[in-house]
Amino acid sequence: MDTLLEIKHFGKTYKKGKKAVDAISLTVDAGDIFAFIGHNGSGKSTTIKAIVGILDFEQGEIVIDGHSVKADPMACKSVTAYIPDNPDLYEHLTGIQYLSFVADIYGVSKKDREERIKKYADAFEITPSLGDLISSYSHGMKQKVAIIGAVIHAPKLLVLDEPFVGLDPKAALVLKNMMKDLCANGSAVFFSTHILEVAEKLCNKLAMIHQGQLAICGKMEDVIKDGSLETLFMEVLDRE
Repeated sequence: MDTLLEIKHFGKTYKKGKKAVDAISLTVDAGDIFAFIGHNGSGKSTTIKAIVGILDFEQGEIVIDGHSVKADPMACKSVTAYIPDNPDLYEHLTGIQYLSFVADIYGVSKKDREERIKKYADAFEITPSLGDLISSYSHGMKQKVAIIGAVIHAPKLLVLDEPFVGLDPKAALVLKNMMKDLCANGSAVFFSTHILEVAEKLCNKLAMIHQGQLAICGKMEDVIKDGSLETLFMEVLDRE
């Protein structure tokens, strides 16, 4: 089984010595849908931004598909897709112009891009709006276009920060099915969420970060046993 994301003793310290993340390690393999959970300020977004190359770091190593994020960032970015919690799109473009632009960056063939845009835009029910300017889209519409743009090159690693916020129930189901399809084809998904019920049902693995340190990491069934993820989450918070 291919390891698509390996975090080795990763740590990040901000100004004035504030340690946001302290020596965490975890592994995400092909086929994994991996939940990364924790309360606000626990270090989730810091870790995610370091994975996708937005944030520099001093401690540890992050490896994507065998390539170091620090030493070979372009190789990492070529096989990764990232959707932030509040995606910024080029609002002066139409939806289809934006998706074509992203497909060009990743060298996606005309045939593949047409098939994927049709498949995902139809699933999200936004095909008739792809010719409209992104500036006219609702928040939910922008999120759907951002998701399609992220998967248009069939990334090996899909990284998402709170992806279900702002999506209606039907769109959330489409996204879950997209995650499952990617993983069935050998990719992996790593995402943060506050919606513990979704994580418990969707994911095969999870890690919980608390005050910058890993409190829990492992297979979902081994971690929650006969309980629930919500109960486990509250137990960790109560350790303070």
